[in-house]
Amino acid sequence: MTKKHPVNEKSKQEQLEQFKTDDRNQALTTNQGLKLSEDEFSLKAGERGPTLMEDFHFREKMTHFDHERIPERIVHARGFAAHGEFELYDSLSEYTKAKFLQNPSVKTPVFVRFSTVAGSKGSAETVRDARGFATKFYTEEGNYDLVGNNIPVFFIQDAIKFPDLIHAVKPEPHNEMPQAASAHDTFWDFVANNQESAHMVMWSMSDRAIPRSLRMMEGFGVHTFRLVNAEGKAHFVKFHWKPVLGTHSLVWDEAQTISGKDPDFHRRDLWESIENGDYPEYELGIQIIDEEDEFKFDFDILDPTKLWPEEDIPVKLVGKMTLNRNVDNVFAETEQVAFHPGHVVPGIDFSNDPLLQGRLFSYTDTQLIRLGGPNFHELPINRPVCPFHNNQRDGYGRQTINKGPVSYHRNSLAANTPAPVPESEGGYAHYQEKVEGRKVRSRSESFKDHFSQATLFWNSMSDTEKAHIISAFSFELGKVKSKSVQQQVVDMFANVSTVLAKQVAQAIGATPPSGTDAPVTKSSPALSQEQTIKKPNTRKVAVIVANDFSSDLPQVLNSLKQQGIQPEIVSTTLQNVKGTDGSELEVQHTFLTSDSVLFDAIYVVGSASADEKFRKEALTFAQEAFEHFKPIGATDEGVKWLKAAGLDSSTGVVTGETTRFTDEFIEAISAHRHWNRHVI
Repeated sequence: MTKKHPVNEKSKQEQLEQFKTDDRNQALTTNQGLKLSEDEFSLKAGERGPTLMEDFHFREKMTHFDHERIPERIVHARGFAAHGEFELYDSLSEYTKAKFLQNPSVKTPVFVRFSTVAGSKGSAETVRDARGFATKFYTEEGNYDLVGNNIPVFFIQDAIKFPDLIHAVKPEPHNEMPQAASAHDTFWDFVANNQESAHMVMWSMSDRAIPRSLRMMEGFGVHTFRLVNAEGKAHFVKFHWKPVLGTHSLVWDEAQTISGKDPDFHRRDLWESIENGDYPEYELGIQIIDEEDEFKFDFDILDPTKLWPEEDIPVKLVGKMTLNRNVDNVFAETEQVAFHPGHVVPGIDFSNDPLLQGRLFSYTDTQLIRLGGPNFHELPINRPVCPFHNNQRDGYGRQTINKGPVSYHRNSLAANTPAPVPESEGGYAHYQEKVEGRKVRSRSESFKDHFSQATLFWNSMSDTEKAHIISAFSFELGKVKSKSVQQQVVDMFANVSTVLAKQVAQAIGATPPSGTDAPVTKSSPALSQEQTIKKPNTRKVAVIVANDFSSDLPQVLNSLKQQGIQPEIVSTTLQNVKGTDGSELEVQHTFLTSDSVLFDAIYVVGSASADEKFRKEALTFAQEAFEHFKPIGATDEGVKWLKAAGLDSSTGVVTGETTRFTDEFIEAISAHRHWNRHVI
């Protein structure tokens, strides 16, 4: 009997083979096969002019990139959000006619989404990465979106490079690894061969990339925008969010441990803080440059890889945002919210920053694929608080039921309505900037300094922060397999600091550069977290207690709470622990369900009746906190345990042997970390 073959005689592997391609050593073309002469620069009207709509290559490249993930966001997939309100300190009518920036008595509703950039929706939250900080203002003139990050600069200068950057930092396509990490070959190969990334990489390797919480990180609009007042006068502006609690970070080992202990660490912290009434607060700051001063600096103010040093261009604090309400449904709100830097109101306009110009196209395009069509503005979280009327109709997800036969402009059947509104009556009109120049794919000469501000950042760091940056480079490049890429990166960052490059080279076995660093000529103290606000408010303290604790403990806990500190009891079981006077304390955590990395400080109380196992568990908490430079307190039996372990005489360790124990422990908690505990 003849054996019958399956209808499809080709194996699945053979079927797939015909679709495989190898792009190496090939000419660069569009998807239509057109050979390209340039892939670094978008088409502009003059070197510093706006990006042109006719740039079909940029549009094809960006459109394809925007549609590469289904259904989560391509970047910023892992996010969490909250509602709140914004209040102005003083009128900004001198700079802008935006109504929500005129009257300090008006509270503007806001919705803020925080996120990591590189990882998928299911990735951990304490990874080394930039953080998104996107704010939607629901103003009476329409929605205004300030879509920023917790780092004031970016990797690239032109939006046409954004697909390349994200392709490089995402998991490598041949094995889909690593997740939510930049410690791999393709990212660092991109860095070495796109040296405009130097400044952003310095920030990414610093403590800024591993924030303690979403409540304790700065936010930046990144780009240069314009504010335009009622008289039509414009100023260049950069936006800042300054956390009232100060800017604080994790240490790298702690961040890695938290990723395993609680991958939801940041969202849990934000959620619980709002539920507890410890509302996160951020002050809005602006940096202003007169248009006539555009070219007076030693950097191009339109370059998104450059910041405006605060010592040269001060940040004026103009208002405060308070997040006071958690979402009711993460999908309906946090996931379906659609931000866009092009969602502006009268009085806020754009500059010719080529990265911003590309984002003005990209965001709408992304929302179309992610949210299923053109009506994403009708989802409840995206709807403006003011009415909206136009001649747009139908499409996926349409909720509005438009009445009448007219859906076009101009018309007579509906008296030519909805009608345009004159600028004098609140209609949006673009700032009339003069633009001239040849159509070119090019980049301004003023954008070509890639290292001076990276060096400024390095010069501004404390010794501890510099040590952390060296360690971060050593870790990341230590994961890179290509010796060539490792060497290229070392050689590149020798342009920032030979001290940095030499120590990294030593750690990864690369050839160190020759020479020495030039004397420090400029630094910006505002860039160092050592200069930040230091408060004890909302800090979480693990209080390790067993039965028969001292009758003085409740008084100490009350003193901590009065300073806004959150003591949480940790013991062997979740049964209440009892004091020598018969008082009881509710236990929130056990040694099994918690870990020292989930707290800002450790307070070891113990008791004389605690067994050896309890003592060892308590010391495990204390030892790990000690290694992470955290404040440690001890009273009663805990003092003896710390002494026996040799942890009692270091900076930031406070014991009950002092008469000012509570005050000194609060001071230690306020300091956040105690870096001089031992050599890093």
